[in-house]
Amino acid sequence: MISNLGANMKISGTDAQLLKEIQRDAALSLAQLSERCGMAQSTVWRRMQEFEANGLITARVALLDPAKLGCKLCVLASITLRDHAEETVSGFARLIEGHPEIVECYATSGTADYQLKIRVADVEAYEAFMTHTLLRNTIVREVHSSFVLKDLKSTTELPI
Repeated sequence: MISNLGANMKISGTDAQLLKEIQRDAALSLAQLSERCGMAQSTVWRRMQEFEANGLITARVALLDPAKLGCKLCVLASITLRDHAEETVSGFARLIEGHPEIVECYATSGTADYQLKIRVADVEAYEAFMTHTLLRNTIVREVHSSFVLKDLKSTTELPI
């Protein structure tokens, strides 16, 4: 059982197995989960409800193939802001929220303020996005881009 939802969350072995299975495939039926985890379907349903109510499960999504949807190029962009004033930081947050090409954004330590994962069709599309969206914005001081050549590992599964 989950003992609490703090940093020291404790999860039983059967709960861990259930969470691993739904990370791999959230579309599994209660019957399939029950069989894979050795739990009664009613227990699986109850645990899933508890996981959602406690915020452990934050969403159930479908993972799409970016290349088949015209977003083949993956770019990792290091962003440095012009300053760290509250107005600048909140403006940058609005900027990234307004562009679906930016699929992930992390505030980071080190030489850059943020790391972005950007998905676009090709180099030309990225050049247009970088030039017209990132570099023309007065909030952004620098952009350093790296193009992903090969995806060696990409997962949404957490190590439980």
